[in-house]
Amino acid sequence: MEAMQSQTLDVVKRMKEITLVMQTPEQVLEEQGVTASDIEDMLDELQEHVESIDMANDLNTIGGLVPLLGYLKNCHANIRAKAADVVTTVVQNNPKSQQLVMEANGLEPLLSNFTSDEDVTARTKALGAISSLIMHNKPGIAAFRLANGYGALRDALSSENVRFQRKALNLIHYLLRENQSDCNVVTELGFPRIMMHLASSEDPEVREAALRGLLELTKDKTDGTHSSFGEEDEKLKQILQDRINGISAMPMEDLGAVKEERQLVDSLWNACFEEPSSLREKGLLFVPGDDAPPPDVASGHFEPPLRAWAANPEVGRNAITEKKETPPLLLGPGPPTENSARHQVSSNGDANAHDNHGSE
Repeated sequence: MEAMQSQTLDVVKRMKEITLVMQTPEQVLEEQGVTASDIEDMLDELQEHVESIDMANDLNTIGGLVPLLGYLKNCHANIRAKAADVVTTVVQNNPKSQQLVMEANGLEPLLSNFTSDEDVTARTKALGAISSLIMHNKPGIAAFRLANGYGALRDALSSENVRFQRKALNLIHYLLRENQSDCNVVTELGFPRIMMHLASSEDPEVREAALRGLLELTKDKTDGTHSSFGEEDEKLKQILQDRINGISAMPMEDLGAVKEERQLVDSLWNACFEEPSSLREKGLLFVPGDDAPPPDVASGHFEPPLRAWAANPEVGRNAITEKKETPPLLLGPGPPTENSARHQVSSNGDANAHDNHGSE
């Protein structure tokens, strides 16, 4: 315990030193020979420290949060990008730090970098930080919407950078799931047409994210029709048919890599045109190996991640209580026999198969 406390004190001391540097005017640092590369390295170190949720929350206490947010306006693009990266780590699954960043007006410079930074990496990192900041954060989502966040996301989808596109699509999907009424706003802003274009992207993750977003939009059926795309239906049908043709031409061994895409194409076809896609007729919706994940024989012996616990403390607390009641055997006479090991794997495999069947 003394060693742990000593280590914690050392980390806090180091974070205070980094905070002092961040509070020092850039001109003074340059006069002392501190380069932009040195500051990036310092931010790298800070990011490692704030991976601990306690240290992340302590960053504000020691005065380091505001100067960190100040680096989002630095003249060096790499520093702006790295500062956004650190902010992402600070607020991820951390309601307390989310609130502290919002109170420090941290969303404003992030939005500015996301929408208008000349460096695409800095824009992408800012978008990542925004996503982590407003995730499960209703005031953050409200502020993002009021700041024309959807308009900025539409512009991001028009970028040629696939990583930027993926992050934007993932955030759109999250926002639509959280606020189904936003489907009307997104549709009016022309998102369906852009998503249809991205559904033909060469990048598989972009394709999947675009299809996922389109499927989310079909859930908004306030007008009683079977589709949310009106005149674009025929265009969507052609895009989906092209994807079906592409999937049909793939070797069987490659179909596993597009499992989610196959299911999304079929679900979207069914939602828009009220009939199964031809993937079902061709036997390509489910192929051998799709529903046979390896048996999970290890995860039950590990505590839930700290940040996941912080995001939902009741779940984490219950899980920890259950594990204390039936602790895993960490020391014993030796490894299990071959028969008992085979029985354990088989039992876990059967249990997972039952769980997978139930989730379907």
